[in-house]
Amino acid sequence: MTEAILVVNAGSSSIKFQLFEVGRGDELNRRLKGQIEGIGTRPHFLARDAKGELVVDKSWSDGEVGDLADALDELVAFLREYVGEVPVAIGHRVVHGGPDFTEPAVVSPWVVDRLERFAPLAPLHQSNNLAPIRIVLERRPHLLQVACFDTSFHRGHPDLADRYAIPKNLYDEGVRRYGFHGLSYESIARSLREVAPEIADGRVVVAHLGSGASMCALLAGKSIESSMGFTALDGLPMGTRPGQLDPGIVLYLLREKGMSPNEVEHYLYHDCGLKGLSGVSNDVRELLASTEPKAKFAIDYFTYRIALFTGMLAAALRGIDGFVFTAGIGENAPAVRRSVADRLSWLGIELSEQANTNNELRISRQGSRVACYVLPTDEELTIARHTLRTLRAHTAESLEEKRA
Repeated sequence: MTEAILVVNAGSSSIKFQLFEVGRGDELNRRLKGQIEGIGTRPHFLARDAKGELVVDKSWSDGEVGDLADALDELVAFLREYVGEVPVAIGHRVVHGGPDFTEPAVVSPWVVDRLERFAPLAPLHQSNNLAPIRIVLERRPHLLQVACFDTSFHRGHPDLADRYAIPKNLYDEGVRRYGFHGLSYESIARSLREVAPEIADGRVVVAHLGSGASMCALLAGKSIESSMGFTALDGLPMGTRPGQLDPGIVLYLLREKGMSPNEVEHYLYHDCGLKGLSGVSNDVRELLASTEPKAKFAIDYFTYRIALFTGMLAAALRGIDGFVFTAGIGENAPAVRRSVADRLSWLGIELSEQANTNNELRISRQGSRVACYVLPTDEELTIARHTLRTLRAHTAESLEEKRA
């Protein structure tokens, strides 16, 4: 029977998943991609095969799939019917690995409890990421699960990039600059070796622009600096998050506005960013289509901050050879890319208007000092690779223990 790896990315009311078959030489082939959304309200199960053909489109009435456990049951039942058996391992995206986890980890109750401590640092994601892991641990404790962290790719940063200007005792407790979207940046670093080898070993700035947005400085494919820090609030403005913020503003909200810490947290995670600036929407597509001046201002602010952080990251790299746009906005919004490139013309980025409009792979002109690319990120394949590698190592260790 063919081995299969299941990749899961769980949210508060959805489960996104992909299924990969393990081929010869441990090559991973994507077989299924889908999600169950609207869990607890209007559940809807949609999945497509490797050719993009629909294999399931199913809805339930209210209450039929009331929680994440019900949704997982439906997913497992579907996989048994479609594939014939459950996967040999499950890989999970977990946003925050904290100071303890610098690489993918085999899941255990101790690991999950340790990771739950970082939920306050990623309240939109961490507990949701861990929920399906707990359910599988309870129901199928012998099925290998691997937690793959968005912070791991950045953990090799030098101390100069890793520290805040605060007393060392806080750093020792884990108050440090972690960086996020690491699975995406790892995917891009790998892709560059195939599609743009002329810059893959050079100095590259990558902009992961989605509802959550950040930037990363790659040197020879390794992260040396990131726009995000201790939490996923830092750096670029995002859909509903403010990005870089004077900490005095938080004190102002607490003291002058009388907000509680929980109210401040909700405000910063849900009411700021492009939504707060525009008063129109947190969706860049709606902002680009709007005639409201505040919508245009929000987009201008977004691209301005991207340009500012590019300068910071270029300084960390001591120059720049390439720039990569990725994620939902980066891959699909030519107007945003054009505005960013215009602000970075001083660095030597010159776009081809036609290539940019057509969302081509390379969008910089011939002769541009800095090569500019649009690359799709593939976090799921990155998770699948880590999970398979961990499975093989875990199996080898078990064999060694039996021989001993």
